Amino acid sequence: MSKATAAGPSPDETTLRRAALKVAVRISAVSAVLVLALLAVATAYLVHKLSQPTQLPATGAGTTYAYVDSRDILEAMIIAGVAGIALAGLAGWLSARSAIRPLGEALALQRRFVQDASHELRTPLAILDTRIQLAQRDAEGDPTALRNLARIRADTATLTGIVNELLLAATAAAPDPGAPPVELAGVAESVTESLRQLADGKGIMLGFEADGRPRARIEANALRRAVLALADNALAHTPSGGRVLIRAAEEDGSAVITVSDTGPGITGVDQDRIFDRFVHAARPAGSDGGRGFGIGLSLVREIAMAAGGTVSVAGTGPEGTVLRIELPAATE
Repeated sequence: MSKATAAGPSPDETTLRRAALKVAVRISAVSAVLVLALLAVATAYLVHKLSQPTQLPATGAGTTYAYVDSRDILEAMIIAGVAGIALAGLAGWLSARSAIRPLGEALALQRRFVQDASHELRTPLAILDTRIQLAQRDAEGDPTALRNLARIRADTATLTGIVNELLLAATAAAPDPGAPPVELAGVAESVTESLRQLADGKGIMLGFEADGRPRARIEANALRRAVLALADNALAHTPSGGRVLIRAAEEDGSAVITVSDTGPGITGVDQDRIFDRFVHAARPAGSDGGRGFGIGLSLVREIAMAAGGTVSVAGTGPEGTVLRIELPAATE
């Protein structure tokens, strides 16, 4: 027997059971009302037909009969069916709204928790980084201590990056339709220059190309974070001596940014899942052995979707991988 079973259901399980029971009771009640309503419609139609006496040709004058035939029954069934479909759609819509309301509240609560936790963690992490720098200053002349402190500071920076990504993911919002369009080429070139020193240190050639001046309505800092995440991922998966290319172009009415590398391709995970949070893939020989996909690529997807666009794997294989951000082009 598991610990959860021995200790009884958790509060979350109890809440879910109560919600499921509540929804089930509502659906049962609605179904019962729906059946009664259909019977009432069919009965009312047949009663209406019976209330209209018809004189039969074979009978004597003044003799009338009230009757229903198979055609009347078929008409009643059709009317009841149409009414049933309409009522079922309405009942399903109301039931679905009632069922997903707790889910929406839970998602909002989760988003607020992530925001609060991220804000609370950023300050102590910044203090920790400052203290490590002071310790590095005091440890000058001790190579071992300096090396260990450098590793601790790198780990702190990684943790700070995760917290920042969580905060950005929790605060992602749809762009302002009236916001001025952003030139993708300028943002992509800025990211290229920011990462050039890092790429040189790894022995990777980092390049930039632009085909035209594609523009899209998206917050410039959000787009920069997205391109930076794709480029950082490409550098992390490209061995020394490889090449990473960031390209901006306008294709078929869409503003597109692609990040291509000469790594060994996506392995160890389904390429459609690399934009899921905390999905890890196999590391190529000679890469920096960083923390994997983490939530960086997930953040890229959220930014692209918030702007009405998409991010996808345009191609991957032994000769490299191409990741593509596609946004609606701004015409004004």
